[in-house]
Amino acid sequence: MKLKYSIDDRMPAGQLAIYAIQWFILAVAVVATSVWIAPPEERLFFAQKLFGVMGIAGLIQLLFGHRMPLVVGPAAVLLVGVAASVRAGASTDAIYSSMAVGGALITLLTFGNVMHYVQRWFTPRIVVVILMLIAFTLTPVISNNLVFSVHPTDSRLFGLIFAPIGCLGMVILNRTLRGVGKSLVIPIALVVGSAAYYLIYPSPEAATATASWRGLFIGSFSLDCGLIIAFVICYIALLINDIGSIESLGAMLQTDNMPRRMKRGVRITGIMNIVSGAMGVLGPVNFSMSPGVIASTGCASRYALIPATVLLALCALSPDLIWVLINIPNPVIGVILLFLMGTQLAAAFEMLHSTKAVQSFADALTVGLPLMVAMLFTMMPKGIAPAMLEPLVGNGFAMGVITVMLLEHVVNRQSKAK
Repeated sequence: MKLKYSIDDRMPAGQLAIYAIQWFILAVAVVATSVWIAPPEERLFFAQKLFGVMGIAGLIQLLFGHRMPLVVGPAAVLLVGVAASVRAGASTDAIYSSMAVGGALITLLTFGNVMHYVQRWFTPRIVVVILMLIAFTLTPVISNNLVFSVHPTDSRLFGLIFAPIGCLGMVILNRTLRGVGKSLVIPIALVVGSAAYYLIYPSPEAATATASWRGLFIGSFSLDCGLIIAFVICYIALLINDIGSIESLGAMLQTDNMPRRMKRGVRITGIMNIVSGAMGVLGPVNFSMSPGVIASTGCASRYALIPATVLLALCALSPDLIWVLINIPNPVIGVILLFLMGTQLAAAFEMLHSTKAVQSFADALTVGLPLMVAMLFTMMPKGIAPAMLEPLVGNGFAMGVITVMLLEHVVNRQSKAK
């Protein structure tokens, strides 16, 4: 892929500011879409803590972890785990204590040579599938929770109209704008879309935060064996997601020293999940949306993401600003994510061609079948799988990754060697 700026390239201040704004908007979109898991009366303070943790986690990753331009956000699999645990009647302390235990297990896996053996499993074909899986498995969330959100119900019509217009408009801007101007595509879509939305629908009422040092951490460390087992399964999926995100971007950018980057990146993820559990918020994971941004702008410099993570962390200090950020219209965020997932699929197809990962029908089946399996389990009705397995089985991304691993290294292994 032709890049204007590679991972460790620095750039002029003006261009840095524009690229940083784009990364910041994407990070806000990622974090804001997970705030709903908190009770309404606690949502604003929960969002403050969540923004702070994600900003700090992202900054540490850029400076000391994998040192790659990856957006850090709340893990979707933990969102599923928390929601299921709340429905089962588990206490908040027990839920987030189990999350801290899961983070500790992830951290322990990074010592020794375990990560070295895990990383060897990620062939170019698997990396391509992971890039595609992110886009495919995010589509139901983009559709149901964002573009056609039920709050308010009338906004579904706005999403129906804005989705094709917004996506086509961003494609036109991406083709028309040159150089650093390409990085303005997402900010323009955000401003225009939000302005149009609030010209039609009333602005939400201002909320109040109940921030205090006393509420910064969970009340007590509470261990529930069944809950811990359920979250360990969640963290298996999170580990797959984290490794896949780091490995796929590293392969796409042909980054050097990947074993060390992988170990440090996963270790920071584990440590920050311990911190998140102690603070009673969702734990972070490295998101695989970054290839879409990089493909559309040509900028892969991690230095463009550093100001964005600092701003994200600083937002936690202002309840008023957090209130504004979490009220960016869901349909607008959804359409922006839809465009980014489209560019990510384009990057995956480009990598599929450049690496010649598909040379036979068996190779093509290794790519295609996991996508279908992932969509099957993503749309699977709740309550079919045992409660202990549902956090894993109900995660289409994790099931897709498991399927492609089995096809690549077990079922189609012989045909791959021919």
